[in-house]
Amino acid sequence: MAKRNVTVVLEEESARWIRVEAARRDTSVSKYLGELVESERRRCEGYLAAQERFMAREPRALGPAGEPLPSRAELHER
Repeated sequence: MAKRNVTVVLEEESARWIRVEAARRDTSVSKYLGELVESERRRCEGYLAAQERFMAREPRALGPAGEPLPSRAELHER
C-alpha cells in the first residue's frame, strides 16, 4: 500500500504525550499515529458496514397486527 507524508500540528502537551507514548511502545511517532488512524478508520468502516447490513434487512412486525405493543414498564419489569 502506498504511503503519503502529512503534517500534523498538535498542542505542545499533546505532542509531548505522543512522543512519550511512542517511545513507551518502542516505535516512532509517525508509526504510532499511523496505527491510531488506521485503527479508527477500520472501526468506522466496520460500524458503517454493520449499519448498512442492518438497514438492508426486511422490516418485520414487532408483534401481532392490531395488538398494542407492551408498555415501557412491562418491558422492564423484573
